[in-house]
Parts: sequence; C-alpha cells; structure tokens
Amino acid sequence: MNLGLIGHPVGHSLSPWIHNQLMQQQGLNGEYKLYDIDPEQFDERMAWLKTQNLDGFNVTVPYKEKIIAHLDGLDTSARHLGAVNTVKCTEEGWIGYNTDGIGFVYSLKQRYPDLFNGSAKALLLGSGGAARGIFEALIREGIQEVNVSNRTVERAEKLIKELPFDGKADAVTLADAEQTLGMYDLVIQTTTVGMSPEEDSLIIAMERLTKGTVVSDIVYRPMKTKLLAEADKRGARLHFGHEMLLQQAVYAFSIWTGTSPESKLLLQEFEQKLKGV
Repeated sequence: MNLGLIGHPVGHSLSPWIHNQLMQQQGLNGEYKLYDIDPEQFDERMAWLKTQNLDGFNVTVPYKEKIIAHLDGLDTSARHLGAVNTVKCTEEGWIGYNTDGIGFVYSLKQRYPDLFNGSAKALLLGSGGAARGIFEALIREGIQEVNVSNRTVERAEKLIKELPFDGKADAVTLADAEQTLGMYDLVIQTTTVGMSPEEDSLIIAMERLTKGTVVSDIVYRPMKTKLLAEADKRGARLHFGHEMLLQQAVYAFSIWTGTSPESKLLLQEFEQKLKGV
C-alpha cells in the first residue's frame, strides 16, 4: 500500500502511526508518507502527486476544500459538505470522501450509545470544516436537535442553511450558548481553542453545565483540554478528540483497502502513545 497525508504543516501528524498499525493488523505491506505542501505550489504538487502511484491519501488543513478541483468524483457526504479528508486513487481517477463526521459519531456511539435514542439535543461550538461533517452525521444518526454556536453567528447560520437535514437546528451566539448550556445532552467543541500552546483557553464558560451531559472536544493535544477538565469538575461524561481521530482514520483505511479493522485495542494503544507511556 502506498498511502499518505497532504497538508501544511503535517510534521506533527499522528496519522502515520495509526495507518502503519492498521496495515500491520491487516497483514498489508506499505508505507504512509507525509507531504507538506506549500500553498503557492499546491496545483503543481497535485500534478506531481498523480504520478506517484498512490493507493490513497488523507487531506488536512488547509486543503480540504481546495483538493476538490483536482478530483474526478465525490461521494455523497463530501459533496454535501464541500470538503474532503480522504482520497481513493482508482483506475477511474481520484475519488473524494469525508470521514470526519462518521468517525466522530462512531466513536461517540461506542462510548455513549444512550445519546442516540431519538430525543437528544446537541450544541456544536464552531462552524468550520470539522463542524460541518459532525453536524451532518449527528442529524443523519437521529440526534433530535443540533444548535450551532460561533463567534460569528452568520457563519453558523450559513452552515445550517447549506447542509440538507431533517432535524431541528438553530444558530446561537456564544453568550446564549453559555446561558442555555444546561438544556443540552451533548456539547461538542470543534474549534482549535484549547489546543497547544494555548491550553488555558475556553470557548465558553462551563458554569451552567448539567451533570451527566456528554462533553466532547475534538482537540487531542492536550488529550484532556481545559474545556474537558472544567466539564469533568461538573460531573460531565467526557469524549476525547483522539477517539474521533482514530475512527475517521479507520474509516479512511476501510475505503482504501476494503477491510474492516478492529479498533478497540488500537484505541487503547493510541491512548498510551499520547500519554507517552
């Protein structure tokens, strides 16, 4: 297998470790390379990449939307989202997928299946690419209501209007999100707030959080962000960013290989790696 990741920067990525473990688990030979691509050379480098006989590659910031111009097809989710994080290289060309949302929901279901009872209300903090994928997947999996909060409310409104869904959703200010925090069963932080080296940052205060609420942060460095630490103090149930990271990678790997990797043990090993054990 010839796999890889394109983005800028990518040197910090844990994807090589994950996919090398998956290849080993499935008895496949190959390697997963990092391609750090200068934005000014993107188009030229994509033409070069098409000569490298890749089986597939992941796409991270800032190219999840820009890559689409170089693709020969999109799956339904990627088309709805207007963003791609996984490309399969086929005889018909490069086909784009988005595994962020489905990876998030699968990891959440593994830990807290009770959330998917048809009556849960969720608050999504942020309206970027990750938020779009998670929003669509939550609606598709039966979360009753998904409200979106962002520093710029217009961006939250735009996200809701652009994605097809059958559920209930409203755009709310961050101030309103703080005040109404207690009404939600699930709170998801999808921005870079709290990521190293700004570990002490919070996107909203957590004082009104209700005990037992599931709080998720897609930031995985640090593993336990300030948001999760504050939620933990208030009796919340926690869901960590590395769980989504692993599951979206597993889905991408399945797209490339047609295999069904086992992820439970791998998740434990991944946690140990992140903790430096």
